[in-house]
Amino acid sequence: MSDGRVVPRGPVVLDGGLATHLEALGRDLGDELWSARLLVEEPDVIRRAHLDYFAAGADVATTVSYQASVPGFVRHGLTPREARDLIRLSVTLAVQARDEHGAGSVAASVGPYGAFLANGAEYTGDYDLDEDGLAGWHRERFEILAEAGADLLACETIPSRAEARALARLLRETPEIPAWVSFSCRDGRHVSDGTPFTECAAVFAGLPQVVAVGVNCTAPRFVPELIDAGATIVYPNSGETWDATRRRWLGLTDPVEYGEAAAGWHALGATHIGGCCRTTPEHIRRIRERV
Repeated sequence: MSDGRVVPRGPVVLDGGLATHLEALGRDLGDELWSARLLVEEPDVIRRAHLDYFAAGADVATTVSYQASVPGFVRHGLTPREARDLIRLSVTLAVQARDEHGAGSVAASVGPYGAFLANGAEYTGDYDLDEDGLAGWHRERFEILAEAGADLLACETIPSRAEARALARLLRETPEIPAWVSFSCRDGRHVSDGTPFTECAAVFAGLPQVVAVGVNCTAPRFVPELIDAGATIVYPNSGETWDATRRRWLGLTDPVEYGEAAAGWHALGATHIGGCCRTTPEHIRRIRERV
């Protein structure tokens, strides 16, 4: 990775759940800003979390900008200028961690519109905006992140074809920065709104800066079938389910088992492998050991 970009020669090992690790470090992320709140309150702990993932074997630090947006910060009392500065800071912190570690790349997280809604819509695609509205909503943050010094953009947890088309439009406007695109999927063939994964992936055909298309925040059991459908970047969640009655997670995927599964995904053709929600530096360490 000498040119600072994520390229499919490897596999490339991604990081894991950033918010999960921040919570493990003792931070309460229980509001609409989620991990982005720490950009305001405690930015140094974000840098530490990135360093922990690099130390575990990750090649890439994904920024804490998933839930960060200008309207989201303004809704919480900041000015638009302060909001834009915080979005840039998310990249700066990851770059600092990469430079301190001495190697790696920084992917600026472009989270879905559903993350701003904070109602779970990134797992349904149930939006109140059409493609034009989504392109307009994403544009300002997209441009900020594209110019903030990251090595590439991570357009992630995309639940619908409409949002995919909106992001493809913005990528065409900024062809100078590489990107990956990953969808949230309801099963082994469909993204969260029910559109076939192959149709959504095809939206990015012909965009040379897109280094990988795949899935994230999706149950691990669906990953092999999605790789068969063409996914090359895979960073699923831990496979747990939330028991609302007992208020605890069930079905924890052991990091050793996760690493073994990752080796299988690589054998099937995945070129970029990591973890999403409820995965930890230990999961990434096990991936690095196996692949």
